[in-house]
Amino acid sequence: MPDTPMTWPIALLYACLRVFGFLPLRLVHALGGGLGHIAWALHGRSRRLAERNLALVLTHNGADSRQAIAKKTVIETGRSLAEVLSMWGGGPQRALRHVVEVHGRDLFEAALASGRGLIIAAPHLGCWELLNYWLAAQRPLAILYRAPRQRALEPLLRRVRGVPGVEQIRADGSGVRALYRRLSAGGMVGILPDQQPRGGEGVQAPLFGVPAPTMVLLPRLAERTGATVLFAFMQRLPRGAGFRLHILPAPVGIADPDLERACTALNRGVEQCVALAFEQYQWTYKRWPGEARAAPAEASPAP
Repeated sequence: MPDTPMTWPIALLYACLRVFGFLPLRLVHALGGGLGHIAWALHGRSRRLAERNLALVLTHNGADSRQAIAKKTVIETGRSLAEVLSMWGGGPQRALRHVVEVHGRDLFEAALASGRGLIIAAPHLGCWELLNYWLAAQRPLAILYRAPRQRALEPLLRRVRGVPGVEQIRADGSGVRALYRRLSAGGMVGILPDQQPRGGEGVQAPLFGVPAPTMVLLPRLAERTGATVLFAFMQRLPRGAGFRLHILPAPVGIADPDLERACTALNRGVEQCVALAFEQYQWTYKRWPGEARAAPAEASPAP
């Protein structure tokens, strides 16, 4: 779709992002951490959601332990927000300098060499915008996105994500068909596997021992195209030292025709990623319905 021009307030916001993009990463993380501390102290929505989600997941932990972990996750959420703004403002070339380690490159290269198409499942973990930059620097990438509720922001998001090698596809019927075509031709697509599906579009599958509405799009794409599925995320390193890219194989069964089995495998892949950087997961996201209850026998242990 053709880009629409930004309104002047959004253009001003973009100019601010450009300035912010030239700050050192260590300072960006310090500012974001400060924002997280403020969010925690204000007892706002992010804190309430983190506390609620972790109470569902960490059933074997005491209240004090869960509270300490929840505080760390809110602080990491602040860092995540700050670094995303920095990446958008500074652009891919500057951002990619911060990728200091890559684990699982052999899996990625083998998947590309197979010519079967590649689906990158990128959970809300670490810095997923930097992951998009890295992937697009290796091979053209299509990403699925939902239009923001504030429509005036869409031109800004398309501008900051519209880097060379990235095709942005709206999450609608024509967009899904475009993903099928790209994968069938051996291309690469990126999908957030833990995105809350719209009403009636998902199935219930366990996530950290708690039933969660889970998307069916990724398993269906994998089954119908034969594409390889890999999980990936950018782990934030301490004190502004950069990022470590993790690329992991998908659990067995992610392309199973039985959607409940496939979605269970999908969520298991998310869990395996989160286990490597537990506090950097977006625990402030409303992932479970209000009446969700953990299954004690499957509840996650303390990270």
